[in-house]
Amino acid sequence: MSGTSVDGLDVAYCRFGEKNSYTIVASKTYKYPDSLKNRLKNNMTLSTPDLLELDAELGYYFGYTVNKFLKEYRLPKPQAIASHGHTVYHNPGKSYTLQIGKGSHIAAVTGLTVVCDFRSTDVALGGQGAPLVPVGDQFLFAQYDYCLNLGGIANISVKQNNKRIAWDIGPCNLPVNVLMYTAGKEFDRNGETGKKGRLIPALLHALNRLPYYKKRAPKSLGREWIEKEIMPHLRAHKNVSNVLRTYYEHIAIQISAAIKTKGATVLVTGGGAHNKFLMQLIHQKTNAAIIAPQPEIIDFKEALIFAYLGYLRLHNKVNSLSSVTGAKKDSVGGAIYS
Repeated sequence: MSGTSVDGLDVAYCRFGEKNSYTIVASKTYKYPDSLKNRLKNNMTLSTPDLLELDAELGYYFGYTVNKFLKEYRLPKPQAIASHGHTVYHNPGKSYTLQIGKGSHIAAVTGLTVVCDFRSTDVALGGQGAPLVPVGDQFLFAQYDYCLNLGGIANISVKQNNKRIAWDIGPCNLPVNVLMYTAGKEFDRNGETGKKGRLIPALLHALNRLPYYKKRAPKSLGREWIEKEIMPHLRAHKNVSNVLRTYYEHIAIQISAAIKTKGATVLVTGGGAHNKFLMQLIHQKTNAAIIAPQPEIIDFKEALIFAYLGYLRLHNKVNSLSSVTGAKKDSVGGAIYS
């Protein structure tokens, strides 16, 4: 699993059993080499040949990292690898989505079956191609009313009228990391930089008025939307602490608007769940029980669920819900290389 925040590559060795049981046998996040990380961060500026080269290189990197992981933890070879890839472009309105990290190259390096490109079939059927994690929420985490993921983008899923629905709420960690990078740091540990700042009312008002928030689900976001709609507002102000304080307030407001059931149980995962200040704001603004699970689930829930999506694909079972994405029908998504 490689997210929009470019924190690193999450690798999880997972087993699935009867009655939707699961075990994360081992897990680790591998930080990207600086040269690869910089190109991933700036992938939208690359020429077509350079992007194709990065696609192949990333596939090799994924494969070699999996081999290293299996050796490091002395694990037997798995049935398959499920790879989300790294999202470069996502515009379902124009019927395209692109996740790089070629599955053929992962298979060539590891000698294992690889399932990848999970989003394209759903997009071809008129869907958003995202979020896909709600399939796992429905079967692996059904005990919670809401499942909230605070990654580069914040997304949420909930069962409504006997159907699972989900959507991207808005940006989350990605703009924070971009701002902290300009200040010479990789991320805002515990939200400490933002906590020191003061609210900028005009900025908060401008962010909350963005048209995306008025759109009804299904809806999803890509990095290009964040670069166009969010970052210009944030970059218009010089004090990073004040900008982050305001941005955290904005995130918490949008999340609280998405959680409509009083007293609901909300499972919170993703890197943002480690941000104590952001979590404090979410607690303050919701009438729900905000539950942060054990660190392994916080950090590797998405990797676990994409392993599950790969498992479903190999068994020719539905792994993309039209009730979530708005596609014409449920589908079995994912390309297979072996």
